[in-house]
Amino acid sequence: MELDRDAAAVLEMIRTAGRPPWHTLSPDEARASYMAGRQATAPEPMPVAVVKDLVAPGPHGPIPLRLYRPAAAPAAGAAALVFFHGGGWVLGNLESHDGMCRHLAERSGCVVVAVDYRLAPERKFPAPLDDAGAATAWVAAQAGALGLDPARIAVGGDSAGGNLAAALCLMARDAGGPAIAWQMLLYPATDFAMDTPSHRRFEDGHLLTRESMLWFRDHYLNNTAEAADWRASPLRAASVAGLPPALVLTASHDPLRDEGEAYGRRLAEAGVPVTLWRVPGQIHGFLPMGKAIAASARVLDRLAAMMRGALGW
Repeated sequence: MELDRDAAAVLEMIRTAGRPPWHTLSPDEARASYMAGRQATAPEPMPVAVVKDLVAPGPHGPIPLRLYRPAAAPAAGAAALVFFHGGGWVLGNLESHDGMCRHLAERSGCVVVAVDYRLAPERKFPAPLDDAGAATAWVAAQAGALGLDPARIAVGGDSAGGNLAAALCLMARDAGGPAIAWQMLLYPATDFAMDTPSHRRFEDGHLLTRESMLWFRDHYLNNTAEAADWRASPLRAASVAGLPPALVLTASHDPLRDEGEAYGRRLAEAGVPVTLWRVPGQIHGFLPMGKAIAASARVLDRLAAMMRGALGW
């Protein structure tokens, strides 16, 4: 399968610019580089009727949130997606995925609530997951005040955010709540073993490298033994039965491709309704890059339509 022309151009742009790999930088340096890359590749943000910053209480302190309410969403009883950004549990924030959240909200007619969970290595595992869980529980508890339908709240995220969403669904199932209607897992990390064929085939040269994944892992986890914890590696959960219906999107030229698809297959084998969608020709992290990768907008449009359908709106 050939690499998408736009994705190949992004990789060439990174090579030409001489951008250092994440694993050669400090976390603060990597964060600055990540945001500079966002500015270069993100499209103009879509206007959304209401964009409001909120704060949820969390186990490690207040958690910043950003709510996007499109004009098509009803004032009361709206469906919602609680969204966790990617960035290897080390990078990213509300701004890095602002355009993506706007796109999903505006095209779906659903409310999107982005979560600015705390990052490693300052807050290691399971602090980001704790924040994700606390934020989701708060949104569900405040559904009436936020104009949301508590029976139609989904969770989702890309990459590390997809990992948090998957683990959160397992936690919510075991704890008896909050109720989650759907999960949207976008090229998610599901297993820190990192020993699949796609990890070996795309270990270098396709934006996310094996060395950088090890760098992310070592910043996120307190020790390598935690890689076996299903909260870090959802694919290792003893059972995935009884989880919400899911969409699992993967990219063909992504080291995380095989573990994402393996998680989707496990869901299906356990009787969970799942849509598994591999986007051909794409690299890890392509969705927020609409200025540089034309396919991004088309995929986001389809994701928004699927979100709308899954949440009954």
